[in-house]
Amino acid sequence: MIDRTDLITIDPDIRGGKPCIRGTRMTVYDILEYMEGGISEAEILADFPSLKAEHLRAVSMFAAQGERRLAMAQHHEISG
Repeated sequence: MIDRTDLITIDPDIRGGKPCIRGTRMTVYDILEYMEGGISEAEILADFPSLKAEHLRAVSMFAAQGERRLAMAQHHEISG
């Protein structure tokens, strides 16, 4: 399994501390917006040669983990 912390970093000096693909200034949010806009993974990889398929999987995992944290926080808020 991919450890997203090897591929995604958060550095306050890069892109205002937004989560980025390690070694790039490409944010998780940039990639998610491309995907949401209908750009295929193959197109993203062709347009950004520094990205690899594992980067895109790490972005998806990062987003899913954020959704899980949000759902858990809302559950605790409701039941708390």
